[in-house]
Amino acid sequence: MVSEETYTGHVTPGGPAQTRTLEHLSIIKVAVDEQMSNNCYLLTCRETGEQVLIDAADSAQTLLPLVGDGPLTHVVTTHQHWDHHRALADVVGATDAATVAGDPDAEAITEQTGVPIALQVGDGDTVPVGSCSLSVIALAGHTPGSIALLYDDPSGHGHLFTGDSLFPGGVGNTQGDAERFRQLLDDVEAKIFDRLPDDVWFYPGHGDDSTLGAERPHLAEWRERGW
Repeated sequence: MVSEETYTGHVTPGGPAQTRTLEHLSIIKVAVDEQMSNNCYLLTCRETGEQVLIDAADSAQTLLPLVGDGPLTHVVTTHQHWDHHRALADVVGATDAATVAGDPDAEAITEQTGVPIALQVGDGDTVPVGSCSLSVIALAGHTPGSIALLYDDPSGHGHLFTGDSLFPGGVGNTQGDAERFRQLLDDVEAKIFDRLPDDVWFYPGHGDDSTLGAERPHLAEWRERGW
């Protein structure tokens, strides 16, 4: 187990998961799929043992042993892109967890996976993790219904799970669409950087983590760059 002090957030497909243990919540980060290297996050309430999985991206055979006996109460899909929900049907089938996704993306996720979305969420909604809670932040642009999830740790800094909307070095891919890029960067600035402090640690859908403080000085560069 990796402690709060030594957690780095660097994981690779086929390699070990990393666990970050907070006072009330533990966070397991694991990477799946050699080609796409998607990050999956298993959150566990340390009081109740209840769990939430963020992005059943692939490799149910990797994810289900992490879940163990659970209970896994919810699987959140951060957005509709195929590489973030390939194991959704298998994980939900094995656990009976409730499915969660941003309302504008829910229908597309069901069309692609055959799995109905039980909770279609938007800005300000919450997802319970036992006695802990995640706040939903809607971030349109990468997809219409992309969401981020914030755990506001009462004993420390915030923890933000951003899917493919925010990475170290920029916002998510908008396929060269200037309007979508502006929408995404506007949302990320207004709903994340303008509201949350520098010490918030964020966990993206691919690659390593970062903090808002490390990225904040570069917002104007991102806007000027246009991607």
